[in-house]
Amino acid sequence: MVDMVPVSDELCLLWWLLNMYYAMTINVLQYQIIAEGKLKVYKCPRFSRRDTVEQVRHHRETSFNSIPPRDMFSLNRIHIIGYQTQPVEVRQTPGGTSVTDLNLVVPYTFKSEKGETLKGKGFHTVTLWGAMADVAAQYVRPGSQLFIAGRLQTDSWEDEKSGEKRSKTKVVGMDMILLDPKDGQLPAPDGAPNVCNVVNSAEVIGNVTREPEMRTTTSGQQVLTIGVASNEKWKDRASNEMKERTEFHNVVIWGELAEEVSRVVKKGSRVYAKGRVQTRSWETQTGSKRTTTEIIADQVCLLGIASPEANDSVSSEGASASVSQSAPASYSHNPEAAAVASVPEMSYTSDVKAEDLPF
Repeated sequence: MVDMVPVSDELCLLWWLLNMYYAMTINVLQYQIIAEGKLKVYKCPRFSRRDTVEQVRHHRETSFNSIPPRDMFSLNRIHIIGYQTQPVEVRQTPGGTSVTDLNLVVPYTFKSEKGETLKGKGFHTVTLWGAMADVAAQYVRPGSQLFIAGRLQTDSWEDEKSGEKRSKTKVVGMDMILLDPKDGQLPAPDGAPNVCNVVNSAEVIGNVTREPEMRTTTSGQQVLTIGVASNEKWKDRASNEMKERTEFHNVVIWGELAEEVSRVVKKGSRVYAKGRVQTRSWETQTGSKRTTTEIIADQVCLLGIASPEANDSVSSEGASASVSQSAPASYSHNPEAAAVASVPEMSYTSDVKAEDLPF
């Protein structure tokens, strides 16, 4: 949902003046909002010289209230800091749009079941479109360190030879930052493994698609797997129709958190899960190689529930009443508090009046 910012009467009148003197040749005013990496343009009615202040205010309220709310029922985000492993090759779609696939390696450390600190590497395919793909082709080299913000997307297809259903999860890049200095990368400092870590963080909000499956490893550790579905809506440029896509995420939870989630989370529950993305592979009985991508969660929150702690601070009355009720009585004897209380209220009103307008 796009945040609504209240517009003062002063800004309203200034908008009116600018429209009269600088927008006489157009029929509508346009303002732009950048949200989720997409540029959205909204159109507002143009005011005439005969409009009164009340009419301008009415136009302002109806124009800003007509901004269509963005559908935001779920979340699907991933942040990666990694290193490009190969030269960048850009392809062109039939429509002339640039597209490229980066292959980032993300080193990481983790604790084994025995408590040992182990090192590993994760490989992520990142798809970039348009101008971002062109920038990557020009500046990204093998070994370049990049920050990528995007969303997880799983593509499925049927194998032509075996007829089996195959799938692959990738990252669709929405933002990219080149992290290397102009004169090259700095050497890694010794004895500082924590500050030399890179980033692999995914966040999803969605509904649980199946009952949680609790398993026990050979060492007796609890591990839980849940499925979380997130939705995405967008307008197709070719057909100008709204389309929807559902992504299904496998979320793996370990230890005490797994036991707690298994007790309270059920099919249909709405949850927030945060962790790192991991892709593992294995071979089937027929010798075919399979891969799956999972979110190894270190935080899971059950959503849409009441909070006794938050309810203590929630009041249906005004904000000033809430503050006065929550303040201890001893504060009234504090000289500093008394000094603050004696400050008169400021009335923030517009200095521009209707009679000041030059017409």
